[in-house]
Amino acid sequence: MSFSKIRSVIVEDESGAREVLRSYLTKYCPQVEIVGEAQNSREAVPLLHELEPQLVFLDVEMPFGNAFDVLEACSDLTFETIFVTAFSEYSLKALNRSAAYYLLKPISIEELIVAVNKVQQEVMNKEMFNRNKVIVENFREPKPEKQQVILPTMDGFEIVKMEEIVRLKGNGNFTDLYLTNGTKKMACRFLKHFSDMLPLPFLRVHKSHMVNLNFVKRYNKGGYITLEDGAEVEISPTYKEDFLKNFK
Repeated sequence: MSFSKIRSVIVEDESGAREVLRSYLTKYCPQVEIVGEAQNSREAVPLLHELEPQLVFLDVEMPFGNAFDVLEACSDLTFETIFVTAFSEYSLKALNRSAAYYLLKPISIEELIVAVNKVQQEVMNKEMFNRNKVIVENFREPKPEKQQVILPTMDGFEIVKMEEIVRLKGNGNFTDLYLTNGTKKMACRFLKHFSDMLPLPFLRVHKSHMVNLNFVKRYNKGGYITLEDGAEVEISPTYKEDFLKNFK
């Protein structure tokens, strides 16, 4: 099956890192066409407007502004972003909440191939979704509960605010999210994905359950909690102590 190459730009301040990424893409990702490179945000913004790429490999920390400054200045453009970052727990959680693609330095060839293949699928299926706006809003919002979560679903994506999530329940390879408006969303992620990514007031209380502590109405010593929507959720001994210390 023939396909057009993905027009891509590399934005990275370290020349050695640019060279490595360029080499990996050339050798392992032939579907990518590198049409331009920039070494800082000041160069990146006009270049992206000029070239209008489909994909940008974007270093998180750069001179003259970070990756999110670049995305904010390019909010009128639609492109997929693969972030390239040194490890930062905060930034990774925020990127996960935004369903963003990212690569940790030093770049793994296998992870690079996976990320590029996912973007290629979206380009081929014309499913490119401008999540950059949500990514920027999440990084600019100091209150985590006001941040948004992009849920990968069977049909694409849905966006919900964290404060709208009452509880989460593991459902095999999926997670069911119960919202304040009474609806249920099914995300194509394991519950562990959310327990690693969501901050307090979200808390794992069972191998199959997470709850938003703001919606806990009652704790029963018999081993379950009642939420404001009337749901009763089992709490296992493993998580009981961690749960109770949040109410002291």
